[in-house]
Amino acid sequence: MTISETTKLTSRNQLAERPPIWLGAITAGVVVTNLFAPQILLGLIGRSLSMPAWQVGLISTLTLLGYALGLLLLVPLVDLAENRRVILRTLGCAILAALATALAPAPSLLLLATFVLGACCAAIQMMVPLVASMVTPERRGQAIGEVMSGLMIGILLSRPAASLIADLWSWRAYYVVSAALMALLAGALARYLPTLQPTARTSYAELLLSFPKLLREEPVLRVRAWTASLVMASFTAFWSAIALRLPEAPFGLDARGIAAFALIGVAGAAATPMAGRWGDKGWARPMFVAAHLLIIGSLALCAWAGALESSFSALFVLSLGTIFLDVGITTDQTLGRRAINLLRPEARGRINGLFVALFFIGGGVGAASASLAWSYGGWTMVCAVAASFGLLGLITDLVTRTGTS
Repeated sequence: MTISETTKLTSRNQLAERPPIWLGAITAGVVVTNLFAPQILLGLIGRSLSMPAWQVGLISTLTLLGYALGLLLLVPLVDLAENRRVILRTLGCAILAALATALAPAPSLLLLATFVLGACCAAIQMMVPLVASMVTPERRGQAIGEVMSGLMIGILLSRPAASLIADLWSWRAYYVVSAALMALLAGALARYLPTLQPTARTSYAELLLSFPKLLREEPVLRVRAWTASLVMASFTAFWSAIALRLPEAPFGLDARGIAAFALIGVAGAAATPMAGRWGDKGWARPMFVAAHLLIIGSLALCAWAGALESSFSALFVLSLGTIFLDVGITTDQTLGRRAINLLRPEARGRINGLFVALFFIGGGVGAASASLAWSYGGWTMVCAVAASFGLLGLITDLVTRTGTS
């Protein structure tokens, strides 16, 4: 085979990979909105169903709890059964759960439906190992980065999109729209998603019991899940407190201004494919260091923005810091996912489920830390706490080379 023929073959293979990768990115972006949109809809849902405050708070909590359980109980199924069938069935259940949420006549039924919807959003993490298995190891980082860009865009757009739909129609309309979009995606996935039969020959119970063994035997998984948890803590600490800070001087933004500000973070998602490509070229270690340095520096900018007097200057500096923060976070997340998806092919589903479940714990720690920091030291303390998570990630980079190849 000549060089030109090899080049043409490689190009054809890459073109064949594109539709599933794009579908993976779009699926991740659409499905993940169901996890974060409830946070902006809580007030509307509570008033509509005359729910007491403690029940309203359960909506978001049960959605995320369902997702965590889905990661641990549903995602491992891709190591046991044919992947496309598992993904489509899980997505089908998500569609039904979204419709049940939209039609729920009572709080108890709504809480049950949101819990099931959260669990079925685990279909996102089923897509990642399937996409990773489709590409060669030297292009795996780029492919995962593109899927992650869809995920990050979905997270950042979920709140403003839900707010807009609820403002135009109602909170129930958001779940109807979500169900319709997921149904369209299910049709596209059924047509274009390749089949992948796992090689593992074991029982479902044995798969679940293998989680501690995987953590014990895979140092790459432990280290990369640790740094991913730290940067997720930075992310949630920042975004949990920013809505409290933006209405105050010098920013002075109203609800629509805050929703518009959330769109700024989408620019950070552009870093994910680039981070994946740099990881494929062997630059993972310096990129991890750069990502955590960027997180620390960006939060210093955000803290400084709050001390400025000019509204324009403060918003400009805060926007810059927000973009840098999201670039740093998505870079760590993308490179971490690339590292763990180079591990055992027969256990990719369990490894991805563990990875995401662990960094969601970091997200919970970040949200709780932000609440305490805001109470005791305001915005500056929030930025300092969020930066400390980045500093811990940097220290990890400097003392270990695990998962940086």
